[in-house]
Amino acid sequence: MKREQLVVEKIKQATPDAIEDSNDFRGEQTLFIKMNRLKKVCTLLRDDPTLQYNFLSDVTADDLLPEFPRFAVNYHLYSIPHKHRLRLRVLVEDPEKGPQTVGDIWKVGTWLEMEVWDLMGVSFKGNNHLRRLFLPEDWQGHPLRKDYPLGYEEVQFSFNWQEVDAKKPYAKD
Repeated sequence: MKREQLVVEKIKQATPDAIEDSNDFRGEQTLFIKMNRLKKVCTLLRDDPTLQYNFLSDVTADDLLPEFPRFAVNYHLYSIPHKHRLRLRVLVEDPEKGPQTVGDIWKVGTWLEMEVWDLMGVSFKGNNHLRRLFLPEDWQGHPLRKDYPLGYEEVQFSFNWQEVDAKKPYAKD
């Protein structure tokens, strides 16, 4: 049995209704997991001796605007003993009511979830450490969302240098 099939079978045995869909693209397996089953699936993937997904390499999020649910959180897992990668994808309707934290399954999960919250605004239930990592504490909004306003600065050229130069905040004596 191929490793991809083994993973799906193990999850279906433990939690029959957890997998909503699966996708295999160019040898990369993605399993769409129900948000309320994520923690149980992650614990199984880490603890089962035939799977051993013992490394959480990344947690990312996608803004699917205008689709609904709008957000998708992706968990990139790696089994060091079996040299196998797996992506779990969870669809999130309300970013304030995001998935359970995986920080107690993989310690690095707490940090990776802080990054997702900072840039995309998806909260994680049970992660009490959500704070700004890349942006100042007083920053408003989450800049990786598709509806975040774009900043604009006029580019200075030889024909418009006086207008642009007049707008620059030079230090005053």
